[in-house]
Amino acid sequence: MHKEHTLTKNQQIIFDIIDKSPEPLKAYSILFNVQKKGIKAPLQVYRALDKLVEIGKIHKIESRNAFIACQNSSCQVAKATAFSICEMCEKVTEISSTGLSKYLTNFKDKEGMKYSKYNLEFFGLCKKCRT
Repeated sequence: MHKEHTLTKNQQIIFDIIDKSPEPLKAYSILFNVQKKGIKAPLQVYRALDKLVEIGKIHKIESRNAFIACQNSSCQVAKATAFSICEMCEKVTEISSTGLSKYLTNFKDKEGMKYSKYNLEFFGLCKKCRT
């Protein structure tokens, strides 16, 4: 479970915009949306995004360079994320799979490297786009 963090005013404004968005948002879209609320400097947005990722309130979709609100309350804050991304409609869904988590927690490569973090993105077609 997330340890509850008190968000700063900027973090709350930025989190609310990401949380209400039906799709992952890029930083410049977030900046455009928060300018009306008094956040003018890109650095303020990036600082808030970094902190929100660090505390597990949002995740970064690396391949899209975009941010999405965490949908999984049992996420291991910023250390273990997996997403399915539809190649047609671009819908992004956070994957919550205990089997996958268990496998990856114990996974070591042939050199014996044990991993402490991962950010996986699986691409395919969602159920709606397949039909």
